[in-house]
Amino acid sequence: MEFYDATGRRKEAVARVRLIPDGTGKVIVNNRPIRDYLTRDDLVIHALQPLELVNLKDKFDVKVKAKGGGLSGQAGAIRLGIARALVLYNPELRPILKKAGMLTRDPRMVERKKYGRRKARRSFQFSKR
Repeated sequence: MEFYDATGRRKEAVARVRLIPDGTGKVIVNNRPIRDYLTRDDLVIHALQPLELVNLKDKFDVKVKAKGGGLSGQAGAIRLGIARALVLYNPELRPILKKAGMLTRDPRMVERKKYGRRKARRSFQFSKR
């Protein structure tokens, strides 16, 4: 059986994506349907954008193992993983996905907390008197 594996990352989340050709469009994340796992519809739409863009939503079954971070980060990681797997499946899709920004790893990470401050940038309340 042939399949295409890829890894996507976003913030602290990592998603291992497997695209299985000749599928029915089922998307399983951590052994649950994607709509049960990513509880918000906007996250589901975000995660499945690459398949929508190239009109292959019903041609593949997608299995994902996601861990780390929160739901938003995992949705972004799934999106990148699916896009990378689609390029492995058909390299001609690369320009389309690249132009839409689906193959770019989002570099934004949480800024570390600094000493003498309450959070990364938030200072303690200043009292003049």
